[in-house]
Amino acid sequence: MRRDTFLKSLAALAAAGTLPLSAQANANLKMMIPANPGGGWDTTGRALGKALQDAGLASSVQFENKGGAAGAIGLAQFVNAAKGDPNALMVMGAVMLGGIITGKPPVNLSQATPIARLTTEYNVFVLPANSPLKTMKDVVDQMKKDPGSVKWGGGSRGSTEHIAAAMIARASGVDAAKINYVPFRGGGEATAAILGGNVTVGGSGYSEFAQYIESGKMRPIAVTSEQRLKGVNVPTLRELGIDVVIGNWRGVYAAPGISAVQQKALTDMITAVFRNKSWIESLEKNGWTPALLTGKAFADFVDQEFAMLRAIMVKSGMI
Repeated sequence: MRRDTFLKSLAALAAAGTLPLSAQANANLKMMIPANPGGGWDTTGRALGKALQDAGLASSVQFENKGGAAGAIGLAQFVNAAKGDPNALMVMGAVMLGGIITGKPPVNLSQATPIARLTTEYNVFVLPANSPLKTMKDVVDQMKKDPGSVKWGGGSRGSTEHIAAAMIARASGVDAAKINYVPFRGGGEATAAILGGNVTVGGSGYSEFAQYIESGKMRPIAVTSEQRLKGVNVPTLRELGIDVVIGNWRGVYAAPGISAVQQKALTDMITAVFRNKSWIESLEKNGWTPALLTGKAFADFVDQEFAMLRAIMVKSGMI
């Protein structure tokens, strides 16, 4: 189903009547955001928390940001401190999987409890407005001359923009192991580096760069989606002859050691929020594609993503 069609369907459901409440409707939730403020996980977590409260699915939501190591630092704190807590949630996604593969932290995502995939967002690559390079072709040509001269800026090592940069290099005949990737702990740091000209090209979810693109401070040169994003006049990498497509999905996990009944209650809560007007508006505002997946299907998806990302990283010389 097309993204815009799905959003209209969700809006119709939200307008139809009162939403069913989860068994934890009066819960005081604690939301771990394993990243610094200003990035995609932070925006997702806070939008989800607001929607849960607006829908009457939670009485309050307390947020905690703990950035670093592609989410592994926040994951470690969550696993160790929230064990058995049925009111604890953690935002996560493809970036965390990449970080676990490259960083090999002492904690593992399998120690927490899978709840749901929420959204998919595609990356956009941008140049500072005053860059002498104007297009992705310029970036690739420069990289072919001297791979290290092009500084790619984005999220933590193993993030989707890091993997995409390696895939672009490989698809262009450049040794991906030689790319010069500069990781940042959060979206705010990456944005500052791009605007300050401290990196050659930056990558992130489109929503994080939208205001700077619209104001002319950043020049978008390519998106990692299969087709052009709705309302965004930016070519896909495939249009430019670079056979790379990769999406950045985000989801939520619950604490280790909760019961099957508690896991189901949290899953029902997240499922119900997709019919809430506040969440539907957040999807539209941020350009997120709804990608709800729960239960065993979500757990299997995460396992498949681990395998797929590891294979890409091996082929690209990242590990």
